[in-house]
Amino acid sequence: MRHWPRLALIAWVMLRHGMDQLLLDPLRHHRGLRLLARLLALGRTHDAPRGVRLRLALERLGPIFVKFGQVLSTRRDLLPPDIADELAKLQDQVPPFPSAQARAIVERSLGRPIESAFASFDTEPVASASIAQVHFAVLHDGREVAVKVLRPGMLEVIDADLGLLRVLAQWLERLSADGRRLRPREVVAEFDKYLHDELDMVREAANATQLRRNMAGLDLLLAPEMHWELCTSDVLVMERMKGVPISQVARLREAGVDIPKLAQDGVTIFFTQVFRDGFFHADMHPGNIMVSIAPETFGRYIALDFGIVGTLDERDKAYLAQNFLAFFRRDYRRVAQLHIESGWVPASTRVDELEGAVRAVCEPHFDRPLKDISLGQVLLRLFQTSRRFDVEIQPQLVLLQKTLLNVEGLGRQLDPELDLWATAKPFLERWMNEQMGWRALLDQLQTEAPQYARLLPQLPRLLGEALQAQTTRSADAPSQALLSALLLEQRRTNRLLQGMAWAAAGFVVGGLAVQGLLRWIH
Repeated sequence: MRHWPRLALIAWVMLRHGMDQLLLDPLRHHRGLRLLARLLALGRTHDAPRGVRLRLALERLGPIFVKFGQVLSTRRDLLPPDIADELAKLQDQVPPFPSAQARAIVERSLGRPIESAFASFDTEPVASASIAQVHFAVLHDGREVAVKVLRPGMLEVIDADLGLLRVLAQWLERLSADGRRLRPREVVAEFDKYLHDELDMVREAANATQLRRNMAGLDLLLAPEMHWELCTSDVLVMERMKGVPISQVARLREAGVDIPKLAQDGVTIFFTQVFRDGFFHADMHPGNIMVSIAPETFGRYIALDFGIVGTLDERDKAYLAQNFLAFFRRDYRRVAQLHIESGWVPASTRVDELEGAVRAVCEPHFDRPLKDISLGQVLLRLFQTSRRFDVEIQPQLVLLQKTLLNVEGLGRQLDPELDLWATAKPFLERWMNEQMGWRALLDQLQTEAPQYARLLPQLPRLLGEALQAQTTRSADAPSQALLSALLLEQRRTNRLLQGMAWAAAGFVVGGLAVQGLLRWIH
């Protein structure tokens, strides 16, 4: 019963913005619901498109629904384009909560008066978002910092609204076949994970520290240093970053920033984070990016807000790199094979049918100049087309595709002549060579050498024990010939594995010797 007041408010806002038409449209084949939709529409006029009305309704319902709309906008594989485009416009600007509350949260989290932690603390926030707001401050040693404070009572509000969203998702799945295809419960679960991650300031600080460490040698991206002694689950204190918002292109030009190079650097940063590190900033919209004009870091990107990051394992990276290269080479059969090999489509899928679908997506793009081809849009179309083949969309790849769209759009906003494909292809080819060439083999041998050294001497004994156990289990069989064959096979296998073990040991020793020689030479 405690959910009813909130549910009533949600229903009223949805009706006011005509969302009943959008929600009931998939159920129009039900006669009773069709009549209900007509009755609800009496006396109302909604001239705005459905995507606009949905965005306005989410804004009216508050920061949790705004955030849900933002996450939902990344699932372009599930949404019609007009709705996805409109939801992508949702902004995080919401009215700030009182400064007195912010001070109280900081003092409670740090366990001391605010004056003992900071020499000065600006009461007026410089930014206010759906999850937290930011205040500038100065430490007692003179260093300038930004203090990010979690909105009070967020966890209770979020859990309550998530409970309602789960109920609505269940209703939609039960009432509509289209609803089941959209997998609303999975979308809500994905939103739940992202949102609770963002509520933990320590997790965000850890993300920022990891990204700062990864990017340290690239000299293209700056991430703020975290003041860990002042970070808690409710408060994050980090180095104050100064720069020009990347959306202010005219101001950057006046400062002398090389705009085409800046666009190229953004692409390099993205592909480095994805394919080298497997750890990427997944919220790279213009509001989270500045450019340094300080002499010592001139022209470098400045990343902010690390609440959402994406991660990829080695299998994901290899799959993506091979897919991208197959796209570049127009090898659509290889793209289809990769989808099947990855297990993301049923093994019974016919390669030729999937190849034809991929060709239909990609060929229209290749008839245009490379600089006019959107890699993000190609992936988007591929996700949408592959729906008919029951492709299991991976959340980490959807997040990657959303980030790629952001990066590509930002790059072309800076430089309309940016050729993302030309920048990406050599990077991916070099990455593939490093992963599959001699250097990768030596690196892998070095990593696995301790394990090999422990395991190789035991292989003949372990195999002998396993075969002896198999022989014992087979002794009750009526056929003596089978027992003799097993014993003969055991002896053959032992000899073969002994030879393989010695060969592998020699290969490992040789690899380590080559590596040691290379180090000695350098």
